[in-house]
Amino acid sequence: MPRIALFALLPLLAGADWPGFLGPTRDGQSAETGLTWDWAKGKPAADWAFDVGTGNAGPVAAGGAVFVFHRVGDEEVLTALAADTGKPQWTYKAAARGTDGPQVTPLVVKDTVFALGYGGKLHAVNIKTGEKVWVKDLTKEYAPPEGYFGVGAGLLHVNGKLIVNVGAKGAGVVAFDAATGKEVWKATDDPPSYSTPTALDLGGKPHAAVFTRTGLVALAADTGEVKFRHRHRSRIDASVNAATPLAWKDEVFLTAQYGTGAVLLRLSGKEPEEVWANDTSLSCQYDTPVRAGDYLYGVHGRQDTGGAELVCVEWKTGKVRWKQERFGVAHLIAVDGGILALTEAGELVRFDASEKGYTERARAAVLDGLTRAAPALADGRLYLRNGAKLVCVKLK
Repeated sequence: MPRIALFALLPLLAGADWPGFLGPTRDGQSAETGLTWDWAKGKPAADWAFDVGTGNAGPVAAGGAVFVFHRVGDEEVLTALAADTGKPQWTYKAAARGTDGPQVTPLVVKDTVFALGYGGKLHAVNIKTGEKVWVKDLTKEYAPPEGYFGVGAGLLHVNGKLIVNVGAKGAGVVAFDAATGKEVWKATDDPPSYSTPTALDLGGKPHAAVFTRTGLVALAADTGEVKFRHRHRSRIDASVNAATPLAWKDEVFLTAQYGTGAVLLRLSGKEPEEVWANDTSLSCQYDTPVRAGDYLYGVHGRQDTGGAELVCVEWKTGKVRWKQERFGVAHLIAVDGGILALTEAGELVRFDASEKGYTERARAAVLDGLTRAAPALADGRLYLRNGAKLVCVKLK
């Protein structure tokens, strides 16, 4: 049976860092323990807050610093802050395109932070000085179709290559040399999604699992050779694929809304095998569920229809074990024996990772207004933002 595992993500940085979307292993898992969940006397303590501009790019934390990519006026701004005080360390600015702020969470790899703007400019910046390393204009160079919410496909680093679902003809997925920005390979005609790829070890070789607008495609990280495909796309044109693929053992889980649904694929043969598939268990609009033990926890439903419910689903069968109605769309982190949720309303919610039913342990309002950016958890500090504030909350 071919081996499938997360490849080359965890060793990028120290275990206390949260270097990119969904953390060091790109599945919303945190190894932190001993955090404080007793909020009976009020919301958890906020260490500091920092004014930010628009956008849905989540913060990341690495090497004692927090990085946030946002739009201020007609500029996209990458700001480095001291993790313990929130004091600005440096600011990198670039001319903005489009009508909104960045959608893509930055990615830190060693001494470089990569940031992809709303209009398709890909920046590599030195994490110590804030100086430009290189810039690529993906929209100008590849001419991909325009997305509904700007450029939103996330970034993946594997074996010195930065892999992006550019979404252009002949350049659906492109790998760039992380040190220079030079194109290494390009493959497929897949249009762009709003999903962040993950890395897989298939048969002992590194691959990129990319959830494009067409579906899942796995490509050899070194060459771009397509290993397998699985179509997973809504028949509705005004739709997106946004959740990150979740890998466990020899299986990969995909989920989307707009009549598309969820599917668990087994990758033990030459072609992906459907273990189960439906549109009733865990169909996520833009958030990614998390796994705890043999169960998935996530939000089934859409934010714009008001029917988003938190559910617990059996990984191996898709059977729904329980539902918490009108929970709202939320980003989730599996940590310290339970699940931490950041809702669209700016609330933090702590609940048990149990298939027996929903048990809420704590709830606190920490941000005002619409909150869609994914949080980061590092060294007992939770970093979260909306379109106005970046807040550091102490959980230890």
